[in-house]
Amino acid sequence: METATANGPSGRAVAPSASPGPTHADVMAVLGRVVDPELGVDIVELGMVQKVDVGADGHIEVQIALTIAGCPLRAQIRDDARNRVLALPGVQVVEIHFGELTAAQRSQVMQRARLKASLSAPDTEISASTRVLAIASGKGGVGKSSITCNLAAALAARGYTVGVLDADIWGFSVPRMLGVEVRLAAKDGMIEPATRSVGDGLLKVVSMGLVVDDEDTAIMWRGLMLAKAVEEFLTKVRWGDMDYLVIDMPPGTGDVQMALGRLLPRAEMLIVTTPALAAQKVASRVADMARRSYLRVLGVIENMTTFECDHGQQYALFGSGGGARLAHDIDAELVAQIPLRPSISAGGDTGEPAALAGHDPEFATLADRVISELAPPIVMDGCSARLVRAMEAAAGPK
Repeated sequence: METATANGPSGRAVAPSASPGPTHADVMAVLGRVVDPELGVDIVELGMVQKVDVGADGHIEVQIALTIAGCPLRAQIRDDARNRVLALPGVQVVEIHFGELTAAQRSQVMQRARLKASLSAPDTEISASTRVLAIASGKGGVGKSSITCNLAAALAARGYTVGVLDADIWGFSVPRMLGVEVRLAAKDGMIEPATRSVGDGLLKVVSMGLVVDDEDTAIMWRGLMLAKAVEEFLTKVRWGDMDYLVIDMPPGTGDVQMALGRLLPRAEMLIVTTPALAAQKVASRVADMARRSYLRVLGVIENMTTFECDHGQQYALFGSGGGARLAHDIDAELVAQIPLRPSISAGGDTGEPAALAGHDPEFATLADRVISELAPPIVMDGCSARLVRAMEAAAGPK
């Protein structure tokens, strides 16, 4: 345990004051203004202040538990807590003692931080009338990007304006799969998304693949830079009015996923898996991450359920039942099963999604279910009209 005071780890902070000493509530109130720089929440709300002793002689001792003993932000937290307590009338001596949270306490602190983040999301360019669908998976190679592009195309084919955000910064593939080649350009300080008309609908596409000069260029960024790129795509792109934003998430539960939970806490998640047990077990962690971040899980999509050859025979190449088992384990619904067909793979290679060719009805069925049941479009006009009527009624007759 380390003791930190105004004069260093072994000294004491002494304030020349003869005023009556503060109460326990006074000390807790000022400690409530000390924010953990990494989590963005005050240390009282996080439960990191474990003990406060207020002596009659103005001697204050504070016990703070850090997430890890060697926290690099310890000095910053120490100085902020010490200075705020020392400023209280009647305080003569301030001693800060540090400990370490247990694993269970650390888990509770992270839950509080995630909840706080979900309740105080920063502004983005995604309008309140846009349903946000995050297509996620526990591991790569399960066809998540294919599901993203075909679902987005099927929604647009029904007359909706659909944004597609390729948040898989390292492994971008959305531009090729949707046949979009126009580079992203800026206008009046904002990025304009690439667009593609689909019948009466419209796709708006943003991807690192539309930024780099060549599709083979490697993006060699660390996790925080990836999260920052996603934040830029949500705050610096002129998305405009959209019915849906479909996000192709990177596999796993890393920085990008946590950034999404912070920036778009209203996002709803569809989890993609294959029938294989390995994919199912990894995907369950994505559901756990979603719920820890207070994101709603809409359901499970099982991809590559069977291989269907040209003469119609079906083969369970990757086993069977993985999607249903995952849905059961995470208490969600199995909302679609997509077969492994040559037409789906070919559509991704040529930039003409199979959902638009009419030969793969599973995507049309999934889109119809999203629209009618899982995540119906938000109709703001009706809400606004009811609000105006309620305000007029409250104002009384003119």
